[in-house]
Amino acid sequence: MSHTRRSPAHADRARLLVVLGTASALFALELAAGILTNSLALIADAGHVLTDALGVGLALVAITVAARAPSPRRTFGYQRLEILAAVVNALVLLAVAVYVLLEAARRLRSEPEILGLPMLAVATVGLGVNLFAVWLLRGAAKESLNMRGAYLEVLSDALGSAAVIAAALVITFTGFTAADAIASVLIGLLIVPRTWSLLREALDVLLEATPKGVDMAEVRRHILEAPGVRDVHDLHVWAITSGMNVVSAHVIVQPNSDAAAILDHLCRCLGTQFDIDHSTFQLETADRRPLETAAHR
Repeated sequence: MSHTRRSPAHADRARLLVVLGTASALFALELAAGILTNSLALIADAGHVLTDALGVGLALVAITVAARAPSPRRTFGYQRLEILAAVVNALVLLAVAVYVLLEAARRLRSEPEILGLPMLAVATVGLGVNLFAVWLLRGAAKESLNMRGAYLEVLSDALGSAAVIAAALVITFTGFTAADAIASVLIGLLIVPRTWSLLREALDVLLEATPKGVDMAEVRRHILEAPGVRDVHDLHVWAITSGMNVVSAHVIVQPNSDAAAILDHLCRCLGTQFDIDHSTFQLETADRRPLETAAHR
């Protein structure tokens, strides 16, 4: 089977372009408003939006490069660049979270003057923009780790905007300016768990761990139940990128069995049951196993 199939995220390039445009505009608005109103929560949210814009831009570059054809040097092409982009996004988000938490702690020790009503107006616009982006990316987030990263970023942005709105209401009606720093802490804490989950899944792909949702015991059982198969060893399942699972295995077959029929059955079975796009099977007879064991010592 060819390795040139584009990842699921490629079809969502137009959505990413829309999100990039709205995120860039929202960043400029929130940063300017944060400086004018002296709101750390708005500045923190602007920084988060900026990382979203950079992350989406990086994702677009990764999707474009990943679509390049394989070469003799890179036989799987550039598909895994999408995973590297997800790792970079996660690391940038973690750095932003640390900065916001440290700055919020510093502000809790002071009482800066903050303009509540302008802060409220801008945060409300930000919430609307982020909810639109969440709706735009929700379906695509189920198909690609890179798209999921973009989705989680705009989702946490929406929650961050809600926190800024709450802080602005408190400041406007009570004068409790520490609500701004508290909202900033909430924004920082919103970033961390989702980012950690994204980073862990991306690292699993880079470490060629078994893809999420693939039960190795079930894969082995389906192979052993194929007509003409006696045993299987050196069984590996991993992912090249999101939505592109690969399997390789040494399959011991019965003497005088139909090799073509066995291969057709295995490829059809694993493709249907486990969404495995590329299967590589080495068919061998039982007398080959001692040689394999000796070679692996």
